[in-house]
Amino acid sequence: KAAETLRAEGFDGRIVLIGDEPVRPYERPPLSKDYLRGEADREKVFVHDGDFYADQQIELRTATPARSIDPGQHTVFLDGSESLVYDRLLLTTGAAPRRIGVPGADLPGVHTLRTLADADTLARALESADHVVVIGAGWIGTEVAASARQLGHGVALVAPGAVPLERVLGPEVGAVYRALHADHGVDLRLGSHVDALQGRGRVEEVQLADGSFLPADLVVVAVGATPRVRLAVDAGLAVANGIVVDARLRTSAPDVYAAGDAAAAFHPDLGAHIRVDHWSNALHQGPVAALNMLDIATPYTYLPYFFSDQYELGMEYSGYAPAWDQVVLRGDPAAGGFLAFWLAEGTVVAGMNANVWDVNDQIQQLVRDDSVVSPERLADPETPLDKLGGQ
Repeated sequence: KAAETLRAEGFDGRIVLIGDEPVRPYERPPLSKDYLRGEADREKVFVHDGDFYADQQIELRTATPARSIDPGQHTVFLDGSESLVYDRLLLTTGAAPRRIGVPGADLPGVHTLRTLADADTLARALESADHVVVIGAGWIGTEVAASARQLGHGVALVAPGAVPLERVLGPEVGAVYRALHADHGVDLRLGSHVDALQGRGRVEEVQLADGSFLPADLVVVAVGATPRVRLAVDAGLAVANGIVVDARLRTSAPDVYAAGDAAAAFHPDLGAHIRVDHWSNALHQGPVAALNMLDIATPYTYLPYFFSDQYELGMEYSGYAPAWDQVVLRGDPAAGGFLAFWLAEGTVVAGMNANVWDVNDQIQQLVRDDSVVSPERLADPETPLDKLGGQ
């Protein structure tokens, strides 16, 4: 998206797009959902068609890892002996799945899901699996569990929290997802820890800390991701839970920018450096980085946003709620559609619409306005969302 924006803004110099994966840029959200289930064909996941990069005179270098960068010399060193000199450099190195440090974690049949190749490998493995164990109940874990159940597999979901998605949604809304997966036949092993993965030659079972065992033809480890910052660290850039950048996505080195999952960006409205592991962040930060690389001063002010589709429940979430003291629901989750609001000292810091559509802009405005709204008005379906601000 940064390269696309550079051309759209009239930049006519050389653009080189380097990636270590062997395929052209693609969208990650489908990998745990319709693409994994075989409902979306391969071409639909790509950001642009195959001719886009040549047509736009963008040099796309796939299967080309960057070995190091030298900010002082404005140089990127690639694997082998090749190097590239830059006027502006954008680091969009993303994140890597976390592993689990238990015996058997490296057995064949143990998967993570991050890349298109991971999704292809997992989809093939699912074809012959009867028992799937998913370790981790965040977004990737719950989406993979849902997809595996929709494909007809037996699924166990193992996580330390009392409900799925507890860290980001809290117990009230997490309980909605606990009921959703239970209703679809997932064996929920919540409040559980994994002691070991066992098998002869490949994974066959998962041993839990309570001494119980789960049969496993395959295991998906979905316990979060860590930003890929090695290039930045080795180059001496400031790094703290990601590559530290200012509101214009500039790193601590001149002419070097960072965006996406790898970047901890200062958000001028939220007053903090935040790193967001979601597609929307990459989608919007790429173009903003491009504008700033062209000296068109543009702060990144988009609110954090993410979405998820699991079974028949689709949702959108907007805002930033590292902590909250109250959750207010509007509507009955059991009826299929509801809104949720996270409040800190009476201020709406985040909101979610679940199976209720065309209201996300209004929810975002409530968050942007630092709206203080009474819980009664938030919960009242007769009070229009656009009438809540400023209360």
